Amino acid sequence: MADDREDDRAEMRAQRLARFQPASGMVTPRFSGLASFMRLPVLDPAEAAGEGAGKGTGRVEIGLIGIPFDGTTTNRPGARLGPRAVREASTGTRALNPATGVAPYALAACADLGDVPVNPVDAAETARRIETFYRPLAEAGIVPLSVGGDHFITYPVLRALGAARPLGLIHIDAHSDTDDAQYGGAQSDGSRLTHGTPFRRAVEDGVLDPRRCIQIGLRGSMDAADERDWALAQGMRILAMEEVCARGLPEVAAEARTVVGDGPTYLSFDIDALDPAFAPGTGTAEIGGFTTREALHLLRGLRGLDLVGADVVEVAPSLDSAGITALAGAGIAFEILCLLAERVAARG
Repeated sequence: MADDREDDRAEMRAQRLARFQPASGMVTPRFSGLASFMRLPVLDPAEAAGEGAGKGTGRVEIGLIGIPFDGTTTNRPGARLGPRAVREASTGTRALNPATGVAPYALAACADLGDVPVNPVDAAETARRIETFYRPLAEAGIVPLSVGGDHFITYPVLRALGAARPLGLIHIDAHSDTDDAQYGGAQSDGSRLTHGTPFRRAVEDGVLDPRRCIQIGLRGSMDAADERDWALAQGMRILAMEEVCARGLPEVAAEARTVVGDGPTYLSFDIDALDPAFAPGTGTAEIGGFTTREALHLLRGLRGLDLVGADVVEVAPSLDSAGITALAGAGIAFEILCLLAERVAARG
């Protein structure tokens, strides 16, 4: 009887995975048809979650989601167009990661769940809409892989995913994004909702455990020391690019694993972590960053962690050169998708 139930479950899972396969480039050209993330089927979020059937019952296991918002960008705008550009670039990805042997669509049911309906002129309202969009997905057990948008969008996503318990964080970026407020002055305390403040707000809200947060690749000039000093005072681990270079990627990945431990963890990759030679299309570029090859090797060192969500942010195609930043964003997103799919399969 038990064997029969196992056989039935295996058959149901095989049918589910068969449904959520990307369109094959061997059947229809990858440049044809409407662009979706990785050429995956596009589903309404309610359908993906099993129409509210209950916690952990979603028919989709990994949802790829666009958040086209850059209303809190403090330098060069354009990341609102990031999801569309990354979708287009991602149509060139295939089904197997030969470096790791991971075939993500054989491990997890994946789908493009469309874009969050943001308000492009209201950050607080957009935060509310993002959190409202993600909460039912979290309740259905769907792991989100988001594409921004500026880095502000990570804050409401963390509020949704960390509502039940604070999360750990692996944050790969040129900037700490733990500022308190920006563009204040004698007549104002400044704005507390910008792409430079998401992780400070998330710690304050109790959805991030700062002692399980690590920031990797920070570099460049700063307005004031408070941004980094505050993060260190909360217990965050900062690996500036100078230390990354001195220690090497295997040691950096090993320390990231130690910091976040076995608990639920979110992975956030700002495309400006890459050197502008590899990602010029971003709002606040900083020289001296990762190569795309180094970024892939770093991500592969994170296999097996309890990742409950991830994002790739700050791709600004209007500032791009020949689409190389969008291409980098799509490649990074696929590498992260492989990490998430392995974890979904391991959870059973």
